[in-house]
Amino acid sequence: MMQTDRSVLRRLPKRGSHELKDVYAILDAAFLAHVGFNVNGQPFVIPTLYGREGDRLYLHGSAASRMLRELESGAAACVTVTLVDGLVLARSAFHHSMNYRSVVAFGTARKLDDAAQKTHALSVISENVIAGRWRDVRGPTENELKATTVLEFAIEEASAKVRTGPPLDEEEDYALPVWAGVLALRLEARRLEPDPRLHDATLVPDYVSRYKKF
Repeated sequence: MMQTDRSVLRRLPKRGSHELKDVYAILDAAFLAHVGFNVNGQPFVIPTLYGREGDRLYLHGSAASRMLRELESGAAACVTVTLVDGLVLARSAFHHSMNYRSVVAFGTARKLDDAAQKTHALSVISENVIAGRWRDVRGPTENELKATTVLEFAIEEASAKVRTGPPLDEEEDYALPVWAGVLALRLEARRLEPDPRLHDATLVPDYVSRYKKF
């Protein structure tokens, strides 16, 4: 994968990596991306679900989506993914931070028109969000596929960045009587809210009852 000035890690480069294994590990641990693009000088950043396959990200949405219409034209885009692992509470306001894993990826997208390719891409997105669900649900119909735009975003270059560990205070501040440390965070599944029209609300798939993504 190429590396140009746009993916150079300038701020705290020791926390960063251009290794594909590091980039892919973070992308596979998440499912929500923010896509940045530019229309007539106006920048936009839109959140969207995604799935990864090799060096490609699949994005989807309504055929009326401005973001997808713009990207399918070949416009340059930036896809970012961030996982927040903890709030880093320091003894000074200045040194507060967060522990995180993030990826910034640059590239262009192409529209998938073949029905089989679109269906496959949608299954990749679904499996990335909640593995096992795709095999249980009804697949998309011809009309549903027509109403859905699916893009294949080619990752031309990317960088990963990670922060771990405790706060880094000024040496003289370690004597302050202030609690400091990391408040660990994670995405956690809460109670189930069954659809009131379920035939049997007691039949819950394992991938729902035991859901864990990151």
